Amino acid sequence: MTTLLYFVVMTLVMLGLSRFLPGFTVTGWVPALIGSLALAVINAIVKPILFVLTLPFTILTLGLFLFVLNMICLWLAQAVVPGFRVSGIVTYFIASIVLALVGMIWKGATAEPKDS
Repeated sequence: MTTLLYFVVMTLVMLGLSRFLPGFTVTGWVPALIGSLALAVINAIVKPILFVLTLPFTILTLGLFLFVLNMICLWLAQAVVPGFRVSGIVTYFIASIVLALVGMIWKGATAEPKDS
């Protein structure tokens, strides 16, 4: 149930970004939902591979290259989903940060408490 709710939250965030962030365009809730699913699949499959391949850059930049990886994943998602477009490097940067923050907050809020 929490996974389904996660995709609903990410879909709503994408719809909100399309209203408030110039250059971030989603034509409806279906492209936003498919975009959130595509982004999740890309983050689960492609991002770890890219992370390993770009580990020297990530270490050299003290982790700041991870922002670039998030932007690449967002670019891949928008490339495969019709009705979901992002234009401009600043838009990619802001959108990837917002989506990553919402994902982190969601995972923190829905995490199982650890027994200490």
